[in-house]
Amino acid sequence: MKNKLFVMSSASGAGKSTLQKMVLPDFPDIKYSISATTRKPREGEVDGVHYFFKTREEFEELIKNDGLIEYNEVHGNYYGTPKSFVEKTLAEGNRVLFDLDVFGKVNFDKVYPEATGILILPPSDEELERRLRGRGTDSEEVIQLRLHNAKKEVEFAQTQGKYEYTIVNDDVEKAAEELRAILKK
Repeated sequence: MKNKLFVMSSASGAGKSTLQKMVLPDFPDIKYSISATTRKPREGEVDGVHYFFKTREEFEELIKNDGLIEYNEVHGNYYGTPKSFVEKTLAEGNRVLFDLDVFGKVNFDKVYPEATGILILPPSDEELERRLRGRGTDSEEVIQLRLHNAKKEVEFAQTQGKYEYTIVNDDVEKAAEELRAILKK
């Protein structure tokens, strides 16, 4: 039987989103989990496609009513995985790929311990910094915060996380092939 749930985690800038965009079209039975968030939509983001955008009050209502598999507060905004989306997707016979930070995965594993964990790592701290700067979207303060958080996240993932696979994304094509092989299982 094929794995039904996959959780990808990485530090910001490790290439997780790029890999997902490259690989998911090859797997029509794998749906990307849409998270709920209280952050404001970025240009081009659509509610129900990229995120379920919620007010803080709406999100706190989901928490109160046990409507989330996991949630976390990151940089002053809530992010979480709605139970209803996951249950509906699985009921339709599809598999689900989640994008969770390493701390969210710990809580997720309490509900779905059978999920396959995939940790995406940058080849080095220097390369991660180069990628973050190359985006051109963050201030120096945000870049420094992301770099600081990345070190904590990687250390946590490697010591306390449950990841069956680790992909070092030093060559995006090679990393995409590794991810495809995992998703075929």
